[in-house]
Amino acid sequence: MIGIILYLAIVVFMIASIWKVFTKAGQPGWACLVPIYNLYIMTLIAKKPAWWIAIIFLVPIANIVFIIMLLNGIAKNFGKDSGFTVGLIFLGIVFWPILGFGDAQYIGVEAKSNDNVLDA
Repeated sequence: MIGIILYLAIVVFMIASIWKVFTKAGQPGWACLVPIYNLYIMTLIAKKPAWWIAIIFLVPIANIVFIIMLLNGIAKNFGKDSGFTVGLIFLGIVFWPILGFGDAQYIGVEAKSNDNVLDA
């Protein structure tokens, strides 16, 4: 019984972590609960094309590579390096909460240029 409670606590904590990552990126947090839609939102956060979802589901070996590239895109758009991507892959239970509840900010939005500012 304690094992079930511990497992459910970890699941709820992971859902809350990914929910927070989605909201930091300006996406709806509830999207982490919808199975295929959450991959679509992850492609938006990672700035990858939506057709990647088809490869993730349909191409057996390539899907692993594309998921790693997707996680790398998410890490990069939060200002993290490739080492953080390795953490997301192998220790997601630690690195998703760091991304969600830590001080990482979503920087995936292109900076707006100030073309109307006069140079002195």
